[in-house]
Amino acid sequence: MDEAWAGGSGGGGPFGRWGRAGGRRGLPWRSTLLIAVLAMVGTGLAARNQPDREALDAFGRVLLLLAAAPLLFRHRRPVPVVFGVAAVTLGYLAAGYPYGPAFVMVAVACFAAVVHGHRTAAWWALGLLWAGHLLLAHWLYRWLPPAGDGPAPWGQELSAAGFAVAVLAASELVRVRREQWAQLRAERAAAERRRAGEERLRIARELHDVLAHSISVINVQAGVGLALLDSDPEQARTALTTIKAASKEALGEVRQVLDTLRTPGDAPRAPAPGLARLPELVEQAAAAGLAVAVTTSGTWTGLPPGADLAAFRIVQEALTNVVRHSGSRTARVEIARGPRRLDLRVDDDGPATGTEAGGSGNGLAGMRERAAALGGTIEAGGRPDGGYRVHAVLPLPPEETS
Repeated sequence: MDEAWAGGSGGGGPFGRWGRAGGRRGLPWRSTLLIAVLAMVGTGLAARNQPDREALDAFGRVLLLLAAAPLLFRHRRPVPVVFGVAAVTLGYLAAGYPYGPAFVMVAVACFAAVVHGHRTAAWWALGLLWAGHLLLAHWLYRWLPPAGDGPAPWGQELSAAGFAVAVLAASELVRVRREQWAQLRAERAAAERRRAGEERLRIARELHDVLAHSISVINVQAGVGLALLDSDPEQARTALTTIKAASKEALGEVRQVLDTLRTPGDAPRAPAPGLARLPELVEQAAAAGLAVAVTTSGTWTGLPPGADLAAFRIVQEALTNVVRHSGSRTARVEIARGPRRLDLRVDDDGPATGTEAGGSGNGLAGMRERAAALGGTIEAGGRPDGGYRVHAVLPLPPEETS
C-alpha cells in the first residue's frame, strides 16, 4: 500500500465514520494509475468474449476512469470512496458494458475501507452493488442496453455473491493481521519503555545509596573537624582524612555507575560491591562515630551477584540511617544464610534524634525496591524497647546454595 495504515474500530452505523482514516502523506498515485491501466486493458480483452454486451466505447472508458479516480483518496476518505466506486460501477453495468476488471476497483475500495476499520461501510457498499445488479439483471434489463438482452442466469448471481464474500474475507484477514502487528509493535515499545524505566530506577538507587552513605560520613566528620579545629587539631586532621577517603570512594562508585550509562551493554570495569566489602562499611561507620558489631551464621560467600549487591546496599543504607537519625552510637548487623534465603538484620538502640538529617527520604523505598526485585521482603520499624530494626529476607535459588 502507498500509505501507512491507520487502524480503527468498526463504523457506528451503516455508513461508518466519515472522518479521516489515514495520515497526511502523499496520495497513492502509482498504485491507482496501475489499477486504472489494468482495468482499461483487461476490460478491452474481456469485451472480445462478450459480443452480447455493449462495445467498450469512449463513454465506457470514462466510467472506468471515474471508478478508478476516487481510489486516490481511499486511505484518507475510505467511506465516501467505497460508496462512490460502487455507484459508478453500478452505472457502468447499467450501461450494458462488459463484465470483467471493473469489479477490481470495487474490491480495492472495499479492502481499504475494511483495513481502516470501516467494515460496515464496505459491507453495505458491496451489498447495495449486488442488490443493484440483481435489479439490473432480472428486472430492469428490458429497458436498458444492450437491446434484446434477456435475464441473466441465476448461477451468475452465486458467482457475484462468492466474489463479494471473498473480498470481504480477504480484507478482514488483512485487517486482523495488521491489528496484530500493531499490537505487537506497541507491546515491544512498552517493554522497551519498561526496561528503560527499570534501568533508571536501578541507577537512581545506586546513586542514592552511594551518595547518601558517603555524604552522611562526610557530614559527621566535617562537624567533628569544625568542632575540634582549635582545641584538638590532630583529631580534626583525622576527620579530614576520613572525609577525603569517603569522598574518594564515593567518586569511584559514582564513576562506575556513570560508566554503565556511557557504554551500555559493556561489562562494568569494576566488580559490583557485595558483602565481601562489609569490613570497609564497618570502618566507615566507625569513622562516623558508630560502632558496628557483625554476626554471621552460615556461609555467605559466593552469593548470586544480584543478591550480593542488594544485601550490601541494604546494610549500607540501614547503617546510614542510624548515623543520620539515631541517637545510638552502636549498631548490630546479623547475616544468616539458610538453604534458600538470606536474612539480614540491622538493629540500633535508638532513640531517634528527631533532627533534620538532610536526606531525600528515599532510602527505605530503595531498600524495598531492591528486595522486591529479587522476590524478597523488607520490614523496618521501631522495636518495643525503643530501638529500631531493619529486617530483610532475600530468596536464593537452590542451585546457588551450598
